[in-house]
Amino acid sequence: MPQDFSRALDRLQTYPALYIPLSIALLLAVAWLSNWVVKHILVRGLYRTLRSAALGLDKSIAENRVIARLANVVPALVVYAGVALIPDLPAAVTAVVRNVCVASMVLTVALALGGMLDTFNAYHQSRPHVRLRSVKGYVQVVKIAVYAVATILVLAALIDRSPAILLSGLGAMAAVLLLIFQDTLLSLVASVQITTGDLVRVGDWIEMPQLNADGDVVDIALHTVKVQNFDRTITTIPTKKLISDSFRNWRGMRETGARRIKRSLLIDQTSIRFLDAAERARLRDFRLIDDYLDAKAREMDAWNADLLRQGIKPVNARRVTNIGTFRIYVERYLRSHPGVHQAMSLMVRQLEPTAQGLPIEVYCFSSTTVWTEYEGIQSDIFDHLLATVPDFGLRVFQSPTGADVQALRPLAAPAAAPGSAPPGAFGIEPAR
Repeated sequence: MPQDFSRALDRLQTYPALYIPLSIALLLAVAWLSNWVVKHILVRGLYRTLRSAALGLDKSIAENRVIARLANVVPALVVYAGVALIPDLPAAVTAVVRNVCVASMVLTVALALGGMLDTFNAYHQSRPHVRLRSVKGYVQVVKIAVYAVATILVLAALIDRSPAILLSGLGAMAAVLLLIFQDTLLSLVASVQITTGDLVRVGDWIEMPQLNADGDVVDIALHTVKVQNFDRTITTIPTKKLISDSFRNWRGMRETGARRIKRSLLIDQTSIRFLDAAERARLRDFRLIDDYLDAKAREMDAWNADLLRQGIKPVNARRVTNIGTFRIYVERYLRSHPGVHQAMSLMVRQLEPTAQGLPIEVYCFSSTTVWTEYEGIQSDIFDHLLATVPDFGLRVFQSPTGADVQALRPLAAPAAAPGSAPPGAFGIEPAR
């Protein structure tokens, strides 16, 4: 049987016009068969192994098409090796086919490496403890380098020249390349500074008013950082802007588990006065300040008794003010509020008086950073304070409204007697 096949092959070689096409067809069939065997047997078996629970890999990573893409190298290798075995094939055709096979293999390997880098980035993002430190920018830089090298090797293979010749030509174009890729280089430097300085992580709430960004960071890439604003819109920030411009990162607030409350009540200064004995007795009903009022009464009685012994006029006696008592009440109310973080700064202070009243500022921290809960705690505090202000004989300042103007309007002029002519009738103007 082998001898018969050898005789048939020798007899077929005497007909080059038929032998060469048959050889090419046989080579292509072998290349297709090798590609089918690799993809349908080897690659599928490897994918089943990756999907097994024993490896503990994410399903999306196990189903990545990197291995299937890399399997395309096999038919190119078969064609590269087999084309040289076809006799009577012109050398120029053989060289061109082999160069195309080399370029195809280089391109396939470059695409596979790019897919492997994407797989690494996806695996990194799937890990809960490290996903906040994005490596997407570095992955994109490596991919650019891989594709740049692959482009040079593909061109060198197609023109059948050494890659060193192309690289020497690129050296002369360095200035042009720097001009073209200046944004990429600046973004690369910014990405390194952001990562090494831990300035921004995925999930951070950042605020950048000059670029209308106020929300959570959802992606950090080489050239851009995506921020999902609280109105669900997406703002894209150039990475280099995070280095050249200022922004606010609220990560520290979230890590401490507390958020600051800083708001003022504007008190009408004309309502500030001293408290008499009856008012002090009535305010003792407030459990939070009854001991304060008792201690203050003992202190003032001792002070004032000493003044009387010295013969000093009673006008110099010490008295309790309603604004001071209210300030102490607010502070103690905050100390007893379950939504206020008691281990952090807490104070109630007067600010400089303004034309809109005397600001009494509440400065404390909520015990949660959840936005809705924080706003609920803040509103609860000021609801109570606004309703309590009148109990201390104080008024909250408010600019006059239409209702205030209506209350201050003088009484309407009395109606004219029946049958009398209105002012200005018959062309006679009333006296002024």
